[in-house]
Amino acid sequence: MTLQQLRVYVPPHPLIKHWLAVARDASTPSVLFRSAIAELGKWLTYEAAREWLPTVDTTIQTPLAESAATLINPEVPVAVVPILRAGLGLLEGAQGLLPLASIYHLGLVRDEATLEPLCYLNKLPEKFDPQTRVLITDPMLATGGSIMAAMAELTHRGIDPTLTRIVSVVAAPPALQKLSAAYPGLIIYTACIDEGLNEQGFIVPGLGDAGDRIFGT
Repeated sequence: MTLQQLRVYVPPHPLIKHWLAVARDASTPSVLFRSAIAELGKWLTYEAAREWLPTVDTTIQTPLAESAATLINPEVPVAVVPILRAGLGLLEGAQGLLPLASIYHLGLVRDEATLEPLCYLNKLPEKFDPQTRVLITDPMLATGGSIMAAMAELTHRGIDPTLTRIVSVVAAPPALQKLSAAYPGLIIYTACIDEGLNEQGFIVPGLGDAGDRIFGT
């Protein structure tokens, strides 16, 4: 019997490091912050898609001869679930790499007093095909409340955590510990694992409020 455990990848890509620095900078204006998050969504999704997207081997005809080829398997569903609001910033980059994926919005807001998530929008289907590959976009994995609520909704609807990938910009130990205990086999791609949280539950050094910075509010 093989024991599964949470895996967290921090890709050592210079473009990921660059756009993380731009996103962290408090002087970055909203329009550039938005671009930085979109770029991070693209490059982190690129890394997450490695050995995750289902493929099929076939044969094609080049102008000169037959050739073995590998294509993305169109019969296996792929879904992207952005956690609103801030997950929409990463969605732009992710959707460019996964143009045929279905998009299911999940709106969660944190009660600033209790730090518990409240759901205000749920566009998930009643049931997913069990082979569905799901990519969740959420820029910050802080206390773990929102991502745990999202995972509970998805697994309740038939999603296999081992076929799920989470893309985030920054992650903190409390969220990673909760996910590891509840969903072994889950894989996360993040630009950085930060030190921890402040008294308000924000990641330090973090990004600030990603949603506010993306939308200029």
